[in-house]
Amino acid sequence: MEITWYGQTCVRLKGRDAVVVADAYQSVVGPTGRGITADITTYSHPDDAPLAKTRAKAKGHRTRDGQTVIPASLETSFAVDSPGEYEIKDVLLTGVRTHRGEARGSDGKGTAFVVELDGLHTIHLGDVGQLLSEEALGDIGSVDIACVPVGGALNATRTAELIAQLDPKIVVAMPVCEDEADCAEALAKFFHEMGGEPTPQAKLAVTISTLPAETTAVVLESRGKTA
Repeated sequence: MEITWYGQTCVRLKGRDAVVVADAYQSVVGPTGRGITADITTYSHPDDAPLAKTRAKAKGHRTRDGQTVIPASLETSFAVDSPGEYEIKDVLLTGVRTHRGEARGSDGKGTAFVVELDGLHTIHLGDVGQLLSEEALGDIGSVDIACVPVGGALNATRTAELIAQLDPKIVVAMPVCEDEADCAEALAKFFHEMGGEPTPQAKLAVTISTLPAETTAVVLESRGKTA
């Protein structure tokens, strides 16, 4: 499976039989999607920064909650944006309720998605702002890879605690702060907690046989450009 990061919480998982894209908001990948395609798209929360044109006119297909316009290149994909169990193109997905604010129920609800692709279990946490409940952890089960926001509602220590709850083999850091300098500082603090250095790489190719023995954090170069 190949993992590519497009900025913010937008990640593409490319497997042998299907492609899954998480959080492809128009403000990140542009209204046309800039060529990004997928069989399945997941949305962890409504679009926080819709483009000015879509605020005035409801153009394009929308997610089920109606609050997010799907980029043109992804309109034919199967979109999910809420908790539940799904099977699409032999890909198993589990949506689990999360919360975006530091206090339970504050700043809206979110959905983390567990994707079973190429025999790997990947969780995309979206813009999560709290540690996971015991109920959520039970629904999630064991994971191999965790895509985790860095520089958002959770500080570096709390993010490390969140990762400890999941105990993945690989952690893909998703810097979500708006300012580049703030992101650099957030990444430095996060990698200090996790060990290692925040050295960006273009993309990540993973198989079951190449999973590391101990939890390893990585950061990817952005393929998108936030509007």
